[in-house]
Amino acid sequence: QVQLVESGGGSVQAGGSLRLSCAASGDIWRINTMGWYHQTPGKHRELVGVITSGGSTNYADSGKGRFTNSRDNAKNTVFLQIDSLKPEDTAVYYCHANDAIASVDYWGQGTQVTVSS
Repeated sequence: QVQLVESGGGSVQAGGSLRLSCAASGDIWRINTMGWYHQTPGKHRELVGVITSGGSTNYADSGKGRFTNSRDNAKNTVFLQIDSLKPEDTAVYYCHANDAIASVDYWGQGTQVTVSS
């Protein structure tokens, strides 16, 4: 089992920045790739970007440019830096981890990001 706990969400004005954190615990040795998704009411959860244990990153088109994944392996924590926030970035952001061995996906509880114009 893997537990994910997000933090860092909040309310900001357009143009501002936020840094979300996701701390992983449990059987983290089973996890290679972690990432972030966001979801707005009535829509499916959508990928923002992923980061491997080696630090390689990949982003959905919507996440390129203003979203940056990073990780601190010593602290078992991944981060999502969001710059130049726009009102359309308002969503619940979820941390995700994939156990490729067991084909199991883990999710955090989500953290709300609200951007006002």
